[in-house]
Amino acid sequence: MEKPSTLISHIEAFVDSARVLNQHAKSVDAISSLIKNDLLTLEALVREMELYLTSTDHIIRGRGTLLLAEVLNCLLEKPLDSHTISILVEFFTAKLEDWQVLWGVLVGCLALLKRTKKFGMVDNSDARTLAKSFLINVQVQSLAVRDRKGDDLVYGICEAIDEEKDPRCLMLNFHLVEILGHLYPDPSGPMASFAQDIFDILSRYYPIYFTHPKDDGLDIKREDLSKGLMNAFSSSPFFEPFVVPLLLEKLSSSLLSAKLDSLKYLNSCLYHYGGKRMVKHSRVIWSNLKDVIFNFSPERPLLTDELDVDMKSEVNQIRMEALNCLETALSCFDFSEQDSFLCLIIDDPDIGTKLESLTSITSYSGTSAEIQRDLSAIGGIFTSIAKVSIYCCNKVFLKFFPCLMDVLGVSRNHSSQFCITNHKTVHGGMNFGALFLSVELLSSSRELSLVSNIAAEFIAESKSWFFMLKSFSMDLCHVLGSVLRTSNTSMVASEKEGVLCAVKGLQSLSTFPSSCSPISEGCYEDVLEILMSIITGRSDETYLWNLSLKALVQIGLWIESASGHDSARGICYNKVVEKILSMLQTNDSMVSLSLKLVAISEIANVGQYVLSIIRALEDAIISSLVACIQGGLKSSDSLVGLLECYTSRVLPRCCTSGSFDDVAVQFSINIWNQLENVSVFNTDVTMQNVLDQVMITMKLLVAGCTVENQSLILKKAHCVILSMDFLKTQPFQSIHGIIALSCRDKWIASLFGSVVIALRSQTPLTDMKGILNLFLILLPEGNLPAAQALASMVNKCPSSINEPEISARLSLDQACEDILKLCLWTLESNSHLKQYNFLDRDICSQRSIVLGMAWVGKGLLMRGHEKVTEIAMFLMKCLVSDSNEDITLQQQKENGKGVGMDANSSLATSAADAFHVLLNDSEDCLNKKFHATIRPLYKQRFFSSMLPILLSSIKESGSTSKKIALYRALGHIISDTPLAAVLAESKKIIPALLDTLAISGSETSHKKIVYSLLLVLSGILMDDNGKVTILENIHTVIECLIKLISYPDLMIVRETAIQCLVAMSVLPHARIFPFRPRVLKAVATALDDRKRAVRQEAVRCRQAWASIASRSLQF
Repeated sequence: MEKPSTLISHIEAFVDSARVLNQHAKSVDAISSLIKNDLLTLEALVREMELYLTSTDHIIRGRGTLLLAEVLNCLLEKPLDSHTISILVEFFTAKLEDWQVLWGVLVGCLALLKRTKKFGMVDNSDARTLAKSFLINVQVQSLAVRDRKGDDLVYGICEAIDEEKDPRCLMLNFHLVEILGHLYPDPSGPMASFAQDIFDILSRYYPIYFTHPKDDGLDIKREDLSKGLMNAFSSSPFFEPFVVPLLLEKLSSSLLSAKLDSLKYLNSCLYHYGGKRMVKHSRVIWSNLKDVIFNFSPERPLLTDELDVDMKSEVNQIRMEALNCLETALSCFDFSEQDSFLCLIIDDPDIGTKLESLTSITSYSGTSAEIQRDLSAIGGIFTSIAKVSIYCCNKVFLKFFPCLMDVLGVSRNHSSQFCITNHKTVHGGMNFGALFLSVELLSSSRELSLVSNIAAEFIAESKSWFFMLKSFSMDLCHVLGSVLRTSNTSMVASEKEGVLCAVKGLQSLSTFPSSCSPISEGCYEDVLEILMSIITGRSDETYLWNLSLKALVQIGLWIESASGHDSARGICYNKVVEKILSMLQTNDSMVSLSLKLVAISEIANVGQYVLSIIRALEDAIISSLVACIQGGLKSSDSLVGLLECYTSRVLPRCCTSGSFDDVAVQFSINIWNQLENVSVFNTDVTMQNVLDQVMITMKLLVAGCTVENQSLILKKAHCVILSMDFLKTQPFQSIHGIIALSCRDKWIASLFGSVVIALRSQTPLTDMKGILNLFLILLPEGNLPAAQALASMVNKCPSSINEPEISARLSLDQACEDILKLCLWTLESNSHLKQYNFLDRDICSQRSIVLGMAWVGKGLLMRGHEKVTEIAMFLMKCLVSDSNEDITLQQQKENGKGVGMDANSSLATSAADAFHVLLNDSEDCLNKKFHATIRPLYKQRFFSSMLPILLSSIKESGSTSKKIALYRALGHIISDTPLAAVLAESKKIIPALLDTLAISGSETSHKKIVYSLLLVLSGILMDDNGKVTILENIHTVIECLIKLISYPDLMIVRETAIQCLVAMSVLPHARIFPFRPRVLKAVATALDDRKRAVRQEAVRCRQAWASIASRSLQF
């Protein structure tokens, strides 16, 4: 047993309210641990705490009681005998009279009530004693909120709920009523006796009006309170005589939220009260539901394929909830009650009258809004009935389906219980009202067949809905097909609904379970043939073509889900897939390549056909690639489309099927084989758009592979590299000087770079020294993939290597040393370095090297390597060096160009743009998709290190051209750095940012930088600390923004500048009021801007700044 002195120290630490909360928690944990480990018993603990539990000081007494309660809370899974639990219940029951220690008592009561039978729980008699004491002694409304909480405490219902306004306590009260409803189902119990009293109090809160502000700190919404009250109402059937009349009365409310709540509550009550209690309300329930359904149905059929009704709107929710109530009512009644309620619906004179008028619809769009609502309403009612049960489906089919078929011109001598004598049909014997309702019944019977076990004897029964549907199915297919056959490209809106119905009907007929399919195999093949004829022969009818394709996809998904149960239909569907794939091999003009690819990519949603589709696409890609290589430039557009479809739509589906690696390795190596087998391209055109797309494909294929498979692709690519024309006479290591690449060599080098870019860091590079040398030679020639490959190499290269690998591999430092030789600014004495002298190169090579160094620097920066500093300094040298201007002028003279050369062609501009490469996120390489090493906060660290250097360089620079380049670099760094880092340096940034905007605003080539910097400025304006800095520079900021209002080169710059001025209108009045006339005058010119978005923002800005005067008057 624990020594008393140690135990008492724990007790005193908790009882002392001056101690910190951590010490209190540690005391509870320590005492609980002793009891859990049987080093202390609860009886011994209570004896030691006797003085604290009975002290005359209410603070000590309260802390002692709370300690015991908290310890019990930690012992929920500690077995306790019934005697101990009974003693504890007796103690806390008695303590309920002591209001000064009530919080600890409630915590203790809750801890005891939470205990489960497995570890010893409170018995029923003790629970009743506790509840009785609670009702007598606890005045709930006078307690603090924390003392009123207790989900499972049984307290005085009326007293606890009456006039309660705190939403947190209301949630608990509603939950309490719900629990009591489940605890006392006995007709002679307390809930039955006090049901009306509790309802009278609960009904005052219905419907829920929740007016608490959003920022009140409560995590309770109106929906939470409404759901809590709904659960309380439906918790006991004894509420039925009071709740149901209230809900039916509120259904007539003009408030939409009250109407919606009434339907939700009624649905819950129908489910929980049961049919026997609710049957007496059946007639009035149907009457009210009918009114809601007809009044709130949309003015168009609710077809799932094309639905522009806002599904989340309150009006549509009311309709859907009413239909749910109808389904619930039919489901909760027993057979006789259900039959009676069903007859109320289907024999309703209003249904018959409206159905008569609906079958006179010949053109849906030309009918009145009332007719359209009626059609949607009856369709919804039929659907809801048919989905409930086989019996309900039989009743509604027997009542209406034969007569609908008769209106459509389909007759099979089935007697109908409903007759329509005055119907009209459109051309070809079609009536839209009958077509729509027939398809809705068809669709709902299919849904029923998916969830019901339909017995064989039911299928053979002549009066079943299935038998009836089967007898009509072939002619119905013909009718639906005729609707599609008679449609045309110039169909008006009224014909689209008919086409949509027909496609939906064919899809439903084709996706019944095989055990109860109403159509024969021949009819199923006819359906597929109808849809396929549209895909292959009617691509000009876009609306119909898209619907048919979606239907084919859904049929395929159904076949896949029923795999093994419907093999015959699977074989039929295979022919559909084969026919779609065969379109790739034909050059017919009936279907464009883009539509063929859409069809193929959509069919790829059916998982079991993904591999077949991929193989067909790969064959088509290889054929087009060979055609392009052989000089067929016309094939280039086709190849780009094929590759885009392959990479963006089809290839991702392989990831889920687990076959990605096999596909990627095979296709990658196949591409390399084609390049290897062609010694000369029969074209001198690089076909850059094709090459770019092939590179993207190669990167995605390699990136998704495992290390082992990447090594296989790399090995094959390396073999092809060795067959490059310029390598036939010299090995990798001896390449030097300028090289002339053939078209084939450019393709091979670029694709090899793509492979290197996508490798994982664990994948070893074959002949790394040779590959590095190759890319270093290609980089000055402007080969971007070579630069990005070098960047990927230094980003993923191991920091150190083992001795045996040195001959084939390079360490990171060695690789960086070789790369940085390109940055040598002046000629060194070593003759072998002459090829690397930067200043001796032409301007194009210099710019290519600057861009390449930017990519290499990005790779080093992302992994946090110190060598990035050398590259950054090289770029700064290009920006500020005096020799730069002389060299640029000399190069211009040599090339015969004028001195007034565009700024984009200068070396300094390239160096400035290199900072954008360093910090901007790239989709092409060095990202997570291509397994880059990314150190957290690398952008912020670079920003912090470069900001002072650039600011000081700007200050020291005397040349205007240098300042423009330096500001361009600064603009890239500011705009590409995360805003949080910029905000931290806002005092330094704002003046420089405004200077950059002022200088860049006059340069057309700087328009993207101007927009990016405006976004940064708007972010600073939204930050509280940023606003302080803005106020310090208020004059300069406003003048800069006013100038940008008339920025001619980019509309979005003008729009954003005005938005920034709007944001500034809420700054302190005294600081911005002097600028009001200037701003209003400038904005007035924007009111006549040629772009509507700018004019709208100008109106907002004028209103915001004009209101400053009224704020002044109010002040």
